[in-house]
Amino acid sequence: MRVEIWSDIACPWCYVGKARFEKALGAFPHGDEVEVVHRSFELDPGRSKGETESVSAMLTKKYGMSEAQVRAGEENLRGLAAAEGLGYRAEGRDHGSTFDMHRLLHFAKEQGRQAELLQILYRANFVEERSLYVDADAYLIELAAEAGLDADAARKVLADTDAYADEVRADERAAAELGANGVPFFVLDRKFGVSGAQPVEVFGKALEQAWGSRSPLKLIEESDGDADACGPDGCAVPQH
Repeated sequence: MRVEIWSDIACPWCYVGKARFEKALGAFPHGDEVEVVHRSFELDPGRSKGETESVSAMLTKKYGMSEAQVRAGEENLRGLAAAEGLGYRAEGRDHGSTFDMHRLLHFAKEQGRQAELLQILYRANFVEERSLYVDADAYLIELAAEAGLDADAARKVLADTDAYADEVRADERAAAELGANGVPFFVLDRKFGVSGAQPVEVFGKALEQAWGSRSPLKLIEESDGDADACGPDGCAVPQH
């Protein structure tokens, strides 16, 4: 079974939701038979590289929240993150373009290191004091190396603005086609969708339902019986 997760590094609910989903997957009896694929989604696709501002200023401007509401919301998120064993810096974080991060995540996927890089990017964005958006290339190369990627290869990806850009846009188009207008968004076998950072129990039930709905493969049998085939014991040689 495949689970696709659309998310953005700048999304705190994606950060919390990922931890909750992983708890549910860890308790799922068939967890080792579930392929998890992370998909790209930008919450702020119109923001240009280098255009940064504080999270507080962004929330105030985008949602009309007061500073007191922003502080209360961030403190609430810190508590929810702590409940999942996650760190969360409620003040002093900034916000910027995540497009290059998504490009780098697609590169990491090819190298089999996507999950490692994604978790490191979340930590950098929500826990570390160093900005993920100022002097971004240098920091992203460091984080890529920490995830086990070749630093020079990561540098080349970031230098080529077309590298993996089509892959990011394809993920975003797929999200729109599936009706996802926010993240996190979880899609199980392209049959079931779960929106938001749901409780662990909800993810567990979704996994069970999706697993149970899988249809066994039906073979189309020819009227003249079984055709010759190879199996674990080898290939039968026709005797004439």
